[in-house]
Amino acid sequence: MSVEQYQNVVIGSGEAGKYLAWTLAKMGQRTVVVERSRIGGSCPNVACLPSKNVIHSAKVASLVSRAGEFGIRTGPANVDMAGVFERKRRMVDGLIELNLGNYKASGAELVMGDARFVEPKTVGVTLSDGGARTLRGERVFLNVGTRADVPDMPGLKEAKPMTHIEALNLQRLPEHLVILGGGYVGVEFAQMMRRLGSRVTVVHRGSQLLSREDPDVAEALRQLLLDEGVEILLNARTLGVKGCSGERVHVRVTDGNATGTIDASDILAATGRVPNADGIDPTKGGVELDARGYIRVNEKLQTTAADVWAMGECAGSPQFTHVSFDDYRVVRDNLMGKTRTTRDRLIPYCLFTDPELAHVGMTETEARTKGVEYRLAKMPMAAVLRTRTLSETRGFVKALVGRDDRLVGFTAFGVEASEMMAVAQTAMLGKIPYSALGDAIFTHPTMAEGFTGLFSHLS
Repeated sequence: MSVEQYQNVVIGSGEAGKYLAWTLAKMGQRTVVVERSRIGGSCPNVACLPSKNVIHSAKVASLVSRAGEFGIRTGPANVDMAGVFERKRRMVDGLIELNLGNYKASGAELVMGDARFVEPKTVGVTLSDGGARTLRGERVFLNVGTRADVPDMPGLKEAKPMTHIEALNLQRLPEHLVILGGGYVGVEFAQMMRRLGSRVTVVHRGSQLLSREDPDVAEALRQLLLDEGVEILLNARTLGVKGCSGERVHVRVTDGNATGTIDASDILAATGRVPNADGIDPTKGGVELDARGYIRVNEKLQTTAADVWAMGECAGSPQFTHVSFDDYRVVRDNLMGKTRTTRDRLIPYCLFTDPELAHVGMTETEARTKGVEYRLAKMPMAAVLRTRTLSETRGFVKALVGRDDRLVGFTAFGVEASEMMAVAQTAMLGKIPYSALGDAIFTHPTMAEGFTGLFSHLS
């Protein structure tokens, strides 16, 4: 079989891969992207954007149930899961068309198939529509992502549990959904499915939800879910599963003191993710993996193979689309002769529960562990008058201020928390003292105005 020569071969069309391909192709470089199944990657198809789409449908259902609080009278309301799915599908279809338009405009070639290294800088592609091709690049870029992990426990895989992918494609409402895992995915899905009408039970091995968060944050999220009717089992270990998800499942659980069985209709595995790097025969390309199976890279995202880079989650980068996009910028700038690295990046994140949890910088737990001195500014969200206009006063906001009067961490749990966090992040990037935010004239009534009150008693 003949070998086709390209300047750039990109494996995976996720955030970093597609933007790099479009950029290089627009510069006149012959560039090809090999995508196994999802044009544009996981984010627009089965992850970030679809989940937030369905989460918003669940929020609408919640608002309808609360209509009387706002002086609105409504009749009986029912959730149509087929309609929820259709709204999400229309969005995904539109995003795919947007991606295809960018390929056409840039001149990058998109090949649908499964790519594996056959030798350094050369991949064999089993085409999705049959046949095969062999592609060789002067440079190769890996952006193959991660996949949901289904843990190895008795009967679980035989029960055919849902991952987030199948859960977002539901056109029926589970009677009783058991979620294994109380991390970010598990918590978002727990509230979402409960609001849509399912009974939900979360089984989590840790002593708190969201193990990386401060205890006060984790407890606030736990209380939110409890108030909405979600059952939560902490310090709970799943011993085994019987049955078939979608029909009837029996989940045997212990907390170390007592053991019982949860009878449910569906089960969702939300226990973490594993890299897809094992599926591309990396050793044939001279690409080393680390002990966890992620592609080994340096701070410029160069792999152990010459002229091969890895970006996004498969390279061990934090599992956020915005980080993958920044990985693209790191690689792009270094290809252009500039110097840019992944070192010391200030990475924000947001949990899209309702209300949101948003964070940037250090948590209190991290600061104490690292011996970083800080002063704490904290206040309830109800002190921000904007929350009262929205009837959304739950939550709190807190900031960690270092010895130099600059923010070293910020967390907000409340309505529009991500917007407050963006203001704090901007101050941290600009190395602006907290007093500048406290003294700023923010529009009334907005969430940003809360910084005035937050820092009013800090000296």
